[in-house]
Amino acid sequence: MASTASARPHQLRSVTAAFGHAATYSASFNIRGYQYTGRFLFPAVKAKHQANLAFVLDDMAGWETAMLAELSAPRHDNGWVRIHDSGDFFSDEYLLAWLRIIRQRPNVTFYCYTKEVERFRRLVETDPPANFRWTYSYGGTQDADLDPERDHVTDVFADEAGITQAGWTSQEECDTDAVSGPHRIGTPARRVPHLLRRQAGRRFSEWQAEVDAEHANRRERKHLRLVVDYTRPDLSERPTAEPADQPRAA
Repeated sequence: MASTASARPHQLRSVTAAFGHAATYSASFNIRGYQYTGRFLFPAVKAKHQANLAFVLDDMAGWETAMLAELSAPRHDNGWVRIHDSGDFFSDEYLLAWLRIIRQRPNVTFYCYTKEVERFRRLVETDPPANFRWTYSYGGTQDADLDPERDHVTDVFADEAGITQAGWTSQEECDTDAVSGPHRIGTPARRVPHLLRRQAGRRFSEWQAEVDAEHANRRERKHLRLVVDYTRPDLSERPTAEPADQPRAA
């Protein structure tokens, strides 16, 4: 049915969730769109992604028809198609549209990376198409819901040595290993100097844990600032407003 995991997957020209649908508190967002570097910053590529996103938002039914037509091309038969080279499933409606597309193209194996754990638990895991595989990417706001004993998970490491030392498996040689190989897959970070400096040797899962702790501390501090202790003697009686002077009757 599908090609072997070692085969080079076809890349589908698909919508990206860039430019407004990033997870604000994710580690990857903290390095200002980790996946949106290199060719993604070329004006023509950026414009294409923006046009794809607008197509989905403005005409979901038309976009779905266009995807089905593109996927009917013979080059996709018995092949692998990666959904998104950047971006994610930003709404229930959008994910459900992809599930319909996948089911109508059983001769193609689809796969993806996603941080939308809760959405996939609800809409995919209960009844997944036979030709759809996915891996959950660490570095998102729902990392705590992942279980590497049960889920296929992918983490971004600073380099290949870090992947080996952690006992994980690299997908560098074949991208489809992320969904068809062991449950714990490592991806080496892109060799972009300023992004590597910000990553500072951390895995995205470790960085995300730091981000989550920082935001939890901020929420706690904000909560404490709003709480007033009225058990203190000097605050035990709250001041009451004096009645305003009433005008005298004429």
